Amino acid sequence: MYFKFTFCPIILLLWASLSFAQNVNVVIHGAASIAKTDDNFVCVTLDWWPAEKCDYNQCPWGKAGILNLDLRYGALINAIKAFNPLRIKVGGSLQDNVVYKVGEVSSCPNFMKREDGLFGFFQGCLSMERWDQLNRFFNHTGVKLTFGLNALFGRNESQTEKGLWIGDWQPQNTRDFMQYTISKGYKVDSYEFGNQLSGSGMGAKVDAKQYGKDVIVLKNLVKELYAHPETQPKVLGPGGFYEEKWFNTFLEVSGQGIVDGLTHHIYNLGPGDDPNMMNKILDPSYLNQVSQTYKGVSDVVNKFRPQLGAWVSESGGALNGGSKDVSRTFADGFWYLDQMGMASTYDQKVFCRQALIGGNYGLLNATTFVPNPDYYGALLWHRLMGSTVLAVTKESDPDLRVYAHCAKKKDRSFNITLSNAKPGDAGKPNYEFVGKQNREEYHLRALTGDIKDDIVCLNDVPMVQTDSEDISAMDPKLVDASTPISIAAQSIAYVTIRDFEAPACV
Repeated sequence: MYFKFTFCPIILLLWASLSFAQNVNVVIHGAASIAKTDDNFVCVTLDWWPAEKCDYNQCPWGKAGILNLDLRYGALINAIKAFNPLRIKVGGSLQDNVVYKVGEVSSCPNFMKREDGLFGFFQGCLSMERWDQLNRFFNHTGVKLTFGLNALFGRNESQTEKGLWIGDWQPQNTRDFMQYTISKGYKVDSYEFGNQLSGSGMGAKVDAKQYGKDVIVLKNLVKELYAHPETQPKVLGPGGFYEEKWFNTFLEVSGQGIVDGLTHHIYNLGPGDDPNMMNKILDPSYLNQVSQTYKGVSDVVNKFRPQLGAWVSESGGALNGGSKDVSRTFADGFWYLDQMGMASTYDQKVFCRQALIGGNYGLLNATTFVPNPDYYGALLWHRLMGSTVLAVTKESDPDLRVYAHCAKKKDRSFNITLSNAKPGDAGKPNYEFVGKQNREEYHLRALTGDIKDDIVCLNDVPMVQTDSEDISAMDPKLVDASTPISIAAQSIAYVTIRDFEAPACV
């Protein structure tokens, strides 16, 4: 049988500092895919937090929130345009505290700090003037937009159970908002219903049966207002931490065809002030623990089969704004890219990083808009990694993480020897793959060699902002395909193999 030669990018992540090069055999199973991601797998969030949001004796949000972010900065525009397109989710902890100034809503207050408010803030507001500004910005930068809706509107907090919000969701404010959005021709790819209201909740929670009934109301509203199916935004939910019983109950109540995508959040590094944060990031066994969550969500998806599958609609690693000492450094990439690799193997369709800008975990510096190291890892993933996920097996060294996808475009220190598992090999290849065309390699490392550095080098070239505020060129180095792949200790590499025979990629 004849198989077309195809590109096959591989992500290689290495933690351990070794004094010698260790030889590792890696087998890529190119005969069939194990999962599929969305073409716009890489996603980032824009959050509502005002400048007064503080954690751990610091206030890292500044003017990065949705309501006060200056949208005119060239560096911000160029950082988004580089993805062409970038999926952005507008939402976050305060989204269920936001009213839309349209229709019957006449006043538009700013968020105010109040101890009895949700997450310490009292109700905020999105004016249609600001919504206009945001949409001009999204249109200019080519954003693929998910918008997080207020799912607490019209409810009241229970007098008998702290944190539980009761009563039916009132859709009128959302109806008016959608009608305005439609009248302006603004494009919304999907609406997510609520933020972290599932299970035990974060700050607030809604009963699973009640949520299931309310999401039916939302779905019917979207169908009514968006008459043409091809322009109809998808409905996502619940946008919270996975708890099996709650997720099953809400999906049983809502039934088939209501929720298009099942969304959940991952913050597997714990609170941002944890002094052991670096140790967690550098411990493969710790990072592996979250696989149980991915498996649980995948099982629920396989049971109820929402059209868009599972999304990680928010993941910042560390809670409450991230870690000031880790999240903005090169080291964070060992958590971030490993999570995206792991999530993709569990058939998670989208992975949204909290946040594009703001807090300590922003991909961009909150004041200068200069990209942090994780930005470049995300951009390389978006440009190189296609939606088809391939199985990888390797020798049992936990310090090397390897993920393989078909290339986005089909026409285009470990010493690693690759083998190709053919159909019928049962995972035991009997020959070593030796390419004939040069490989394209992208090696990321910290500028100074200290992984706590906040400047990253790509193929030994520092990634710094240009005078024109453009993203630096990200060119590969060409390597003789007959040689093993060499990756330095505490580095990250993307490798594109030009002539790897992978039937799954045809």
